[in-house]
Amino acid sequence: MSAGRPFRGCACFFTDNIFVGRFGLHVRYRDGPQLRRDHGRALRERGCRSEEQFQEVLREIEAEVQRRKELIHQSAERRAIISKCYKPKHPEVYTLQDSFLAPEFLEIERFCTSPGADLQGLLSYLESFSDKRIYRLPVFTEEFCQAFVDELENFEQSDMPKGRPNTMNNYGVLLNELGMDEPFLTPLRERLLPITALLYPELGGACLDSHKAFVVKYSLHQDLDLSSHYDNAEVTLNVSLGKEFTEGNLYFGDFNQDPSPVPKYIEVEHVGTRGLLHRGGQIHGALPIASGQRWNLIVWMRSSAIRNQLCPMCHRKPELVEAEGFGDGFTEPLEEEAPQTVNLCALG
Repeated sequence: MSAGRPFRGCACFFTDNIFVGRFGLHVRYRDGPQLRRDHGRALRERGCRSEEQFQEVLREIEAEVQRRKELIHQSAERRAIISKCYKPKHPEVYTLQDSFLAPEFLEIERFCTSPGADLQGLLSYLESFSDKRIYRLPVFTEEFCQAFVDELENFEQSDMPKGRPNTMNNYGVLLNELGMDEPFLTPLRERLLPITALLYPELGGACLDSHKAFVVKYSLHQDLDLSSHYDNAEVTLNVSLGKEFTEGNLYFGDFNQDPSPVPKYIEVEHVGTRGLLHRGGQIHGALPIASGQRWNLIVWMRSSAIRNQLCPMCHRKPELVEAEGFGDGFTEPLEEEAPQTVNLCALG
């Protein structure tokens, strides 16, 4: 594992997987000529046909690159202001307690930590979807979800500074900036390890040693949906927190490293208080909601043992750069790693 070793990012964060929202396209960006050469055709097919439109896209991308370069400093500033000035409405939700977790989750946890626990036994507790290794499980109680959403709305309505959850979501909350990483999210990730170890052993499910967590909000006059993408994670947890809404199902396609010529998509409904576990590399998105408001907790769980070998976003050996907190889950190697090593969790 990576105890005591600072986490890093990959330099591709400043160049790759930049989302051009108006045309629903992820691009890699070095400069204008490269963008035109590599993505010009795809942009034209999506409606970017005039030079003026292309220049607007260029300005949008350059603004996003600049935002990413300033992210560490600005996030630290926001977190300091929030810590000093924000008064939580429900301070109890900031520290994970057993009473927040659904009794069925605790039962699954007990099974997975018992002698002889195996995948087949675990699957009897979960709802499985097709052959895509997507699983639904109870996570929280209704009472916790209501209090948590109420807290998030209180923060949203405050005059505190707020960062965007990611390139694709404009509305939501970065939970590390609320100070929830250590008291809530790290214990939650650690309690999921016995489950993910059985479900996703080849992805480092037994040694998910960092995360990025945020809450996203969808409503009719804000973000309605989410375009196809894959996550910067080995394993993702997506929990439906509420509130009342219609439509807005998730859809899942191929695993990004194993695409098929004609991808098959499945739709999965949100069920309040329950979470979906899926591979971070699974192509997915969210259909538009038709009414109401939907809040989801997203936890991107990462294994340095896996991603130190290959960055999941640029598919190259990571070029490590300084980062804050958990960064993007990479760590500096302690020594030259032996290629014949079998224990995935010892590779980090």
